[in-house]
Amino acid sequence: MAKGSALASIQISLVLLLAIFVCSEANRLDPYYCCRGKETNITVYLQVFTGGPNTTSVAVAGAPGKPRTPSNFGTIIVNDFNITQGISNNSPTIGRAQGIEIASSRDGSRSLGIFSLIFSNFKYNGSTLEFQGAGYNLQVGSPAREDPIVGGTKTFRFARGYAFFQTVLRRPARNNTVIRGDITVISCPGGGKF
Repeated sequence: MAKGSALASIQISLVLLLAIFVCSEANRLDPYYCCRGKETNITVYLQVFTGGPNTTSVAVAGAPGKPRTPSNFGTIIVNDFNITQGISNNSPTIGRAQGIEIASSRDGSRSLGIFSLIFSNFKYNGSTLEFQGAGYNLQVGSPAREDPIVGGTKTFRFARGYAFFQTVLRRPARNNTVIRGDITVISCPGGGKF
């Protein structure tokens, strides 16, 4: 009985050592695992203009015979929004939000967004955050839309996190909508610690 227990203990120890080696080797190669990560919280304002000389949002495709609006299934909208520090369009610019929105639900309540925040301010200049996700269309008074962060560059390398986007101001006479983005991102600018 003592020999069997000793042999079982040795086998268990060898299996545990092998598991530790395999896990440590896999973790050494995975920068997400090795990254201790830095959390950054940012609030930005997206300045949306759907008409006039400063148009930043254009419907480029849609279902045949249907109006190209954000709530009509199949509409594809290309965006290039100015990002500001404050709610006013005259606030300091900190970058651009560029990407596409696709009206992806038949009832018009949801859309798929794929876009980049491209920073141009002194602190994050040249850095990007990449978003991709399905959420509710943004109307004044509607709940905030949550989008996942799926990547980033420079200051935001290996980024992961989320953002809540909510319409906070609408001025139909100016074709202007302002969307506030509250962003929480964890990134590894140095590429992780090995």
